[in-house]
Amino acid sequence: MRLSASDLTCRRGGREVFAGLNFSLGSGEAVTIRGRNGAGKSSLLRMVVGLVRVAAGRLILEGGDPEMTLGEQVHYLGHQDALKPSLSVGENLRFWAGFFGAAAADIGAPLAAVGLEELIDLPAAYLSAGQRRRLSIARLLAVKRPIWLLDEPTNTLDTAAQQQLGEFMRAHLAGGGLIMAATHGALGLDNAQELTLDRKSALQTVEALP
Repeated sequence: MRLSASDLTCRRGGREVFAGLNFSLGSGEAVTIRGRNGAGKSSLLRMVVGLVRVAAGRLILEGGDPEMTLGEQVHYLGHQDALKPSLSVGENLRFWAGFFGAAAADIGAPLAAVGLEELIDLPAAYLSAGQRRRLSIARLLAVKRPIWLLDEPTNTLDTAAQQQLGEFMRAHLAGGGLIMAATHGALGLDNAQELTLDRKSALQTVEALP
């Protein structure tokens, strides 16, 4: 599997966020996306998943499921944890499993993996910020999708949870998955490529990947 971008351009609110972006990412590979606030890191991830329109250029997925769109083969973990406060921990995860087309998915193992199995019946409104993030991460484990798009994934996580996320990411890559992660810090992915969005004047340029 290979995900590639060719001369990708993003415009939002009448402003050109970035232009001429090129990258290529294959199975078992990760790229960290860096840049100052407003450089377009989140916009790039949202463009890959289909939440932001491609203004120019092309996104190409080779070797994926031909019966599915690119967005249907992606897990997107955004800034905000998409949880319904009135639903329990287990109900929230079951909802997402069903939304992703795996209504019968086992949620016990993913909750145990992130240390939330004892809170399965607790309403999500009572979770701490770190617990909410761990519940969102459990979505990555509950339903298998080959491409992970992670936007500041370590936000609100303590040191132990950050290390655990690193283990999940390394296992995903070892299984042939792809990861694109927007981050200001280290993620523990030693061989990750780095894509830098750098705002210069009114235009952003992108450093070429090796």
